[in-house]
Amino acid sequence: MKSDIEIAHEAKMKPITEIAGILGINPDDLIPYGKYKAKIPLSYIDKEKYQQNKLILVSAISPTPAGEGKTTVSIGLAQGLNRIGKQTTVVLREPSLGPVFGIKGGATGGGYSQVLPMEDINLHFTGDFNAIEKAHNLLAALIDNNLQSKKRSLGIDPRTVHWKRVMDMNDRSLRHIIVGLGGTTHGVPRETGFDITAASEVMAILCLAENMEDLKQRLGKIFVGYTYDKKPIYARDLHAEGAMAALLRDAIMPNLVQTIENTPAIIHGGPFANIAQGTNSVIATKMGLSLSEFVVTEAGFGFDLGAEKFIDIKCQYAGLKPSAVV
Repeated sequence: MKSDIEIAHEAKMKPITEIAGILGINPDDLIPYGKYKAKIPLSYIDKEKYQQNKLILVSAISPTPAGEGKTTVSIGLAQGLNRIGKQTTVVLREPSLGPVFGIKGGATGGGYSQVLPMEDINLHFTGDFNAIEKAHNLLAALIDNNLQSKKRSLGIDPRTVHWKRVMDMNDRSLRHIIVGLGGTTHGVPRETGFDITAASEVMAILCLAENMEDLKQRLGKIFVGYTYDKKPIYARDLHAEGAMAALLRDAIMPNLVQTIENTPAIIHGGPFANIAQGTNSVIATKMGLSLSEFVVTEAGFGFDLGAEKFIDIKCQYAGLKPSAVV
């Protein structure tokens, strides 16, 4: 029996311009990342079309450390629908590096139901996670800078700051740390830590945003902590939202790739379901529904996590409604 990576390497990929052509996307509008990956401009989202076409949600019960096969089923279902003449796009989350180098070994499906190029998607892909990490950590740096500043201080009580830093790698030793040691030039000593990038609030916000302006407003509403007078402080009070949005200007656009059978695949965002909504971005789902008759998408972890949050959070925010659930 062939391994997943052997099957992936034997697949005959088409240039991403051909995959875009299946969806009616002008190749000149694509923002290419090499021969087999590209970003799609938000101008291709069509409200009239995405409200008419069919959304199919895939979820699972009793997830295991190795996963439960939601991505594999989603990809296989999308390929099967295309085989019987239904124009279908599969819309998925981007994998984080935690599962890639952990027991799962990736999150791009398996066997003959994979999205390609598998190594690119599982590793750095188009840099979306890196941009989210930088935007998140920019706010963390601005918080510490304000704690240090005398002229521009907002009077934040460092004991109330819950905004950690993030990196896209599991590292237990950084979960709880103390910063600001080494003297007055190194900041105010306080407890903080690191989360994995997929657990960032910026990731959750990006995946609920409708456009750049909406993204900027949502980033501004991030709660930072309290002043000594118990006044809440938000990212907008630090004037952080504009710079954070600037770092996310490319990351907000969804990524176009393909399956082993050359079915179009849109992969964008990757919030965890145990701490956020556990599904790809609103933009990616609406993009898929704007460009194809059917969209197959997944909700992470068990049905009582990802799928319930998909219906109760994502669908409510975005005005979406699944036509079927697997």
